[in-house]
Amino acid sequence: MVTASPPRDTRPAAEASARQVAGRRWRSARGVVAAVLAMIVVAVVLAALRPSASAEALDPESPKQDGSRALAEILREHGTPVTVARNTGDALGAAGPGTVLVVTRTERLTEEDLARLGGVPADVLLVRPTSFALEAFAPQVRRRGPSSEEIAGPRCNLPVASLAGAVDFHESETYEVTGAGTACYRTDYGDARLVQVSTGAHTVTVLGSTAPLTNRRLTEEGNAALGMNLAGAGTSAVWLAPDLPTTGSGAGQRSLGDLLPFGVKLLVLQLLVAVLLVALWRARRLGPVVAEALPVVVRSAETVEGLSRLYRAGHARDRASDALRSGARERLVPLLGLPRSSAQDPSAAREIVAAVARRTAYAETYVGAALYGPEPLDDAGLIALTDVLDDLERQVRQS
Repeated sequence: MVTASPPRDTRPAAEASARQVAGRRWRSARGVVAAVLAMIVVAVVLAALRPSASAEALDPESPKQDGSRALAEILREHGTPVTVARNTGDALGAAGPGTVLVVTRTERLTEEDLARLGGVPADVLLVRPTSFALEAFAPQVRRRGPSSEEIAGPRCNLPVASLAGAVDFHESETYEVTGAGTACYRTDYGDARLVQVSTGAHTVTVLGSTAPLTNRRLTEEGNAALGMNLAGAGTSAVWLAPDLPTTGSGAGQRSLGDLLPFGVKLLVLQLLVAVLLVALWRARRLGPVVAEALPVVVRSAETVEGLSRLYRAGHARDRASDALRSGARERLVPLLGLPRSSAQDPSAAREIVAAVARRTAYAETYVGAALYGPEPLDDAGLIALTDVLDDLERQVRQS
């Protein structure tokens, strides 16, 4: 009697075949998914950049939350005329002795604008200025870094601050004064949110936060009093809120970019976003590889990923931070005109720190902590150290 053999179980093969089919379908659909995601991102960006009828931040004619119309109206009600200037030429024509020139959006001013404004006979109030604006108006004031402490007391004898009392800064840049000047609203580290210096021809006040002047936060703490004391310190106020980056600062002078239709700018933006998404899709980007002595030669990508996992698993933040700092010094010293051997020479640390500080917007103590400081306390600190080192290299390269 012949018996039939039991049928073979074909389920594993069928399951493997199904997985292969699913994999092929996913690979073929990745392009469509990437295109859909690109369209969503572009739509969100276009919606965010679409021009609105309202004015922009710190505009004395804007009733929006980030505008400053409320403060301008209060100044006028208390007898201080407020003149709104949209370019440097108008500001120079309106600002004179006894006037307070309020300068906002300094990132929209060219070097020529800043040089012309630096000689204005009026007192100047700089609101969260750029490093270039600080250099033009008050070179003895240097940026120290951001502060997230919202409410602070004056802790100084400057009348405009002591009369206002505690102020809600929300978030603020902080500064230090290297020469004569007054520093107020200090952080626990001694950095100031408000500084005032005299340059001979006029007084320059630097405010590190926009919050005290905005409609949204004007009624909080002593914000209104501080804004009135600063902007209303003279017989009149000229509020410079440039609409667009200028080429010559005169009214009617527009750059080629200003003359392009908004649709052309959006098209260029779409192309840039598409290129970026394709780059992210086709390649996994890694940061620069830090050289380290290894017993064997392996591919750079394997080195980065493998060592990163080992450092993270072993909590070896000290070794990782040392490697990052060493690599940063190796790349910085040629840019500073120093011998390469000085990167690993402890005796050259002071020289390297001083050279980097001169080429960046940071103080020597901050640069020294970044290049030679202790190990980070946690992974977030290690990531923050990476960002700081990248920023130092970028500023040195661009200086």
